[in-house]
Amino acid sequence: MSKEIEKASVDRRTFMKGIAAGLAGAVLPGGIAEAFDWDAFLQKHFKEMTDEEIKKVIERLEREAAFDWKKKIHIAATKALPNVKFGYGLDLSRCIGCRKCVHACVEENNQSRTPQVQWITVLRFKKGEKWIDLENSEKYYNPKEVPEKDFFYMPVQCQQCENPPCVKVCPTKATWKEPDGIVVVDYNWCIGCRYCMAACPYGARRFNWAKPSIPTQDLNPETHYLGNRPRYKGVVEKCTFCIQRTRTGKYPACVEICPVGARKFGNLLDPQSEIRYLIENKRVFRLKEDLNTEPKFYYFFAT
Repeated sequence: MSKEIEKASVDRRTFMKGIAAGLAGAVLPGGIAEAFDWDAFLQKHFKEMTDEEIKKVIERLEREAAFDWKKKIHIAATKALPNVKFGYGLDLSRCIGCRKCVHACVEENNQSRTPQVQWITVLRFKKGEKWIDLENSEKYYNPKEVPEKDFFYMPVQCQQCENPPCVKVCPTKATWKEPDGIVVVDYNWCIGCRYCMAACPYGARRFNWAKPSIPTQDLNPETHYLGNRPRYKGVVEKCTFCIQRTRTGKYPACVEICPVGARKFGNLLDPQSEIRYLIENKRVFRLKEDLNTEPKFYYFFAT
């Protein structure tokens, strides 16, 4: 297959989006029908595939990624560890609003630079004002230095709900909750309907209106099928607790980069873990608990 035809190949996700829009004829224009990628179209749901099938799919995706990004990409499929359910803690009394977490997340998780995609949003509030109004809070502040006097900050990202409303509304089952509690997205099954974005009460999901733009030298080649592998135009993405890191015993990038130690991470099922200690001994709260989403993301105050 020539590079031109290979580039024009239509995968299952693109075809299904065309079907959903009643545009199947436009999806397979004359001249490239013979290039239709049946392997991509007939790909099973990730949870239904055998280990051997997953291996073959990943080999194909690695070839595609190398062609698209002109760089060798490794895609892992590391499974959830037994007896692990990840939880996150954020100390609001320490956060200084520096946004280092935002930029570390972008670099680690291959988020688009242009148009800009960021999974973490740092909200700024003036002390004494209503802070629970996430939708209308200040997101685009640009101080000369942080922390600022009379302000405090609240980073918001995917809350990794135990009862995720985004999963319930997905018509293709392209998003689901893994055994370790991480809510994931299969970009090859996502048709870009954005129902999950409408259902998420935390505004945590992002839609790729264009093909993500990442300088080749900045692309992180160590990826996970359900996490930070390069995305496509027209799919939804979100925080996965750095699944490519945490399933190998590392901290999420945002936790590792925080200069003041405001971010905590660990196993909720381990009674000796730091996250369990914080939940049991600090003043903790979760966002929009009244919605019964059961977030595994806990905010707390150290003092």
